[in-house]
Amino acid sequence: MNLHLELSERLDEHYGTQLTGPVETRLDALIAHLFNGVTLEARIAAPNAYIFTWTWGEALLRIDTAPLHNDLATFPNHLHDSDGQLHHDPLTRCGAAPWDNLSAVIEALIADPLLETRLSGATP
Repeated sequence: MNLHLELSERLDEHYGTQLTGPVETRLDALIAHLFNGVTLEARIAAPNAYIFTWTWGEALLRIDTAPLHNDLATFPNHLHDSDGQLHHDPLTRCGAAPWDNLSAVIEALIADPLLETRLSGATP
């Protein structure tokens, strides 16, 4: 089964009441619309190669594993916040099961779409 299709089914099953509708499945991505206005696009090629991009109002944030910022504690995964600032990734673990990372992101976005509590006082 296609990984994104499998993950979208699990999202519907586990977070259906937190979604505004069914998860949209694309060839290389899935898109989930949360009840709090967050739209999440997840592209997962492998446990160590993924991008989670989400919007909330005008804010755009992203976690990805592009190996560009080796000065961060969570290299290669890192977070681009709504101001374009770079941070260590407070949510995912490179190499973890895709469902574990996806559900960690969903749980965090339900509680705090801008990750303000996780980023307050955090240093890159």
